Amino acid sequence: MKNIFAATLLGASLIATGVAAQEQDSRLKTVLDRGSLLCSGHNGSFLGFAEVDDEGMWKGLDIELCQALAAGLFGTSEGHLEIVPISWAQRWPALQSGDIDVVIKVSGWTQSRDTELNLQFSRPYFIGAFQAMTKTELGAQSIADLDGGTICVAAGTSTERAAATYLQSKSIEAELLTFENGDELRNAYYDGRCDAYVEWAPSLAAARLDAPDGADAHVILSDVIDLEAEGIVVPEGDPKWLDVQNWMLSSLWFAEANGITSENVDDVRANPPSATIEKFLGVTPGYGARLGLPDDWAYNMIKEVGNFAEIYDRSLGDNSPYGLPRGINALYSDGGVFFPLIVD
Repeated sequence: MKNIFAATLLGASLIATGVAAQEQDSRLKTVLDRGSLLCSGHNGSFLGFAEVDDEGMWKGLDIELCQALAAGLFGTSEGHLEIVPISWAQRWPALQSGDIDVVIKVSGWTQSRDTELNLQFSRPYFIGAFQAMTKTELGAQSIADLDGGTICVAAGTSTERAAATYLQSKSIEAELLTFENGDELRNAYYDGRCDAYVEWAPSLAAARLDAPDGADAHVILSDVIDLEAEGIVVPEGDPKWLDVQNWMLSSLWFAEANGITSENVDDVRANPPSATIEKFLGVTPGYGARLGLPDDWAYNMIKEVGNFAEIYDRSLGDNSPYGLPRGINALYSDGGVFFPLIVD
């Protein structure tokens, strides 16, 4: 009996030690101790997701998720967020080296990345289709009509891999011309260095509207090369930091599902309609403490950036230059695939 009791105590001690070490090693502690979040940006512009406006300020869906995360961690993103411009190929080394704390850069969840690169993905926050855009004057009706041509694509991305696989599977002989920088990629296409440009459909739609010769000079072909689920990426073996990412996304969807916006969040917090929302907004304790955050962390996020619908509308939707419908990226109640987790 003594041996069983001793073994039980030893097991409990090892578990407690492991949990304590895990918390000590978490990127969350590093970020909180530093007092700022280093979040991935883009070397150039990825329209609608990470771009720089006329005043030199970052904007876009990914940038606003970085702002939401910083606001949740520190109460406000102002003075606590640094956007670090990196290329697609640099994002994994930069994350592993600590040059950035998190990759929020429309990064596709693939098996090789999940199993070979010591990365962990959050639940997806965007589903994108890969398609091709070409010059209207070429008269192409499908990607097969580009046989013998040249196609521009971003280097070191799942887009490049998906395009190569699609061309091979359809026996289409086309050269892939790769670029590290998003602006260089689009300009190469605009300048006629390639016959088509493969990218996410939302990004293609944005680039078409932004084309120097006008949107009508370009057509997005109907072929769907592939679908990709995009997630937030953290180093593998850091469940606390991953939990923060997942619950940040869930909180933005929860606020949307319950009609909580940046404009009404103070009123809702002052008069919460349910005990669940009371806890969610930090009126009663628990929602933040379990994550190692202040209990009002979700309130601070929504106060600064709003719910997911508000972020999407500013970045890609009706209140952006692009006017892209959410479609599959809407909440399940609106015909999409996304939903918040349960707040208990």
